Amino acid sequence: VKPVSRLLRDINLFSGNTILGDGAVVLIIDPNGLARRFGSDALRNGAEGTAPSATDELAEPDTILVFRGGAGDLKALPLALVTRLEEVDGSSIEQSGGRARIQYRGRLIPVVPVDPEISLAAERQPLVIVSDGERTMGLAVREIVDVVECALAIEPGGGPDSLGSAIVRGRATDLIDLAAYLPRAHEGWSALGGAPPSGSLLLVDDNAFFREMLTPVLRAAGYRVRAAASLEEAMRAVSVEAVDILVTDLELGGRSGLELVQRLRRAPRNAQALVIGLASGLDEAELDRARSLGVHDIVAKFDRSGLLAAIAEGTAPETAATERWAA
Repeated sequence: VKPVSRLLRDINLFSGNTILGDGAVVLIIDPNGLARRFGSDALRNGAEGTAPSATDELAEPDTILVFRGGAGDLKALPLALVTRLEEVDGSSIEQSGGRARIQYRGRLIPVVPVDPEISLAAERQPLVIVSDGERTMGLAVREIVDVVECALAIEPGGGPDSLGSAIVRGRATDLIDLAAYLPRAHEGWSALGGAPPSGSLLLVDDNAFFREMLTPVLRAAGYRVRAAASLEEAMRAVSVEAVDILVTDLELGGRSGLELVQRLRRAPRNAQALVIGLASGLDEAELDRARSLGVHDIVAKFDRSGLLAAIAEGTAPETAATERWAA
């Protein structure tokens, strides 16, 4: 199963696509996306007592892949970071160059156990395939459990490979830090694929989980990243040093991230900064305001590849923001 193309990411009605045994390519319907799209009308027309609570309305669901680690404990990873799910014969995993590797689509890719206790000699070995351009790795897990959509309340802590823990369907679940595994698969992985991009990037999000998830990914892509947790903290950061790229959540602790963009545009040395918004959805008035403030693109928080593509597109010399919004 592969995630849908970034060209379809705003539709929210499909969870991915796959190739059937006869070679046909099919889209996989996302029931949760359908519920979100039509749920508000259904609730208004439904029976009394079915209206969501204020907490439910404010909670923003996250789609995560849940699997078991070496000790059978539950672990999770944002689904948007996953390229494919595979199950292979453990005997097909070979040792090459001092690393476990497997032949995957005509080339060797590294296989990294999510825990030291996982034996790669299992009869059937589940793999979580993660790709970033030319870099691909297989994360070996004990068992693929489920794809879950829920609002995560992250509790910081855990080991060096963890971003923290959350309760998922009533069970304590560890959110792994994918950035901790990538160097084990590719030494100097951030330098692969040619010269890395450069530039001063400010990441603004009041959610520590997203800051911790995106900061290492952006740094590995070659950007000089600073992070801020609030509008005020972001303004202090840009007053000290100019910023080339601003990546900001458009909901900052009850305030609009577009207020930060507006303030940024007023400062001459930051007025031309590339701005990428992080949001799950905006109404038409907010979209119009984003256009007027020169926001280049708006991507979902977990769409790591979409975020990197939007930044690359925005920093390309021939790209014009007006062309992007017109499309």
